Amino acid sequence: MIAIIDYGAGNIFSVKNALDYLGLENKLVSDAESVKAADAVILPGVGAFPAAMEKLNNTGLVDTIKEEAAKKPFLGICLGMQLIFEKGYEFEECDGLGLIKGSVRKMEAPELIIPHMGWNKLELLNECPLLENVGDDEYVYFVHSYKAECSDENIAAYCEYGGRVPALVFDGKFVYGAQFHPEKSGDTGLKILKIKLALSSGA
Repeated sequence: MIAIIDYGAGNIFSVKNALDYLGLENKLVSDAESVKAADAVILPGVGAFPAAMEKLNNTGLVDTIKEEAAKKPFLGICLGMQLIFEKGYEFEECDGLGLIKGSVRKMEAPELIIPHMGWNKLELLNECPLLENVGDDEYVYFVHSYKAECSDENIAAYCEYGGRVPALVFDGKFVYGAQFHPEKSGDTGLKILKIKLALSSGA
């Protein structure tokens, strides 16, 4: 079972609908025991980094998330991906979950429109299990104004938007983060979510 964490700051129903479409067993959860019982965990997110972290802290799930992400597949989506880093700087400095080293800062692209919204091409950088069925000319859907700053070794794929923007990050073990919305990214996004099932089932 894939647990979708419901903490009041996520695009939970679009994620759930995509998993339902794929026939993947899933459940909206907001308690520690359900997160612990899951085979894999998804942390969605929309909105501002500090407000989302406050809501997540209020659930009492932060320690459980850190513990479970060290031993089972964990995927952060959009703002949920940003929360997996150590720090965010949206309006104010704010601690994140610290699952991957790095920070999240405002995108700087004076010649382009911010937020970065719409389809953009994935550029593959490092081999990653979630991308094993994704080719070199595939597009995914983004909506964001902030981006991750992290080591290249943690970037599986990026897109170009006034510079390199990390699109899919990972820790080399169990933690993954998608800046784009796989649940809104057509066949490419569904491929990634299908691999998520394979990882959670040990396939």
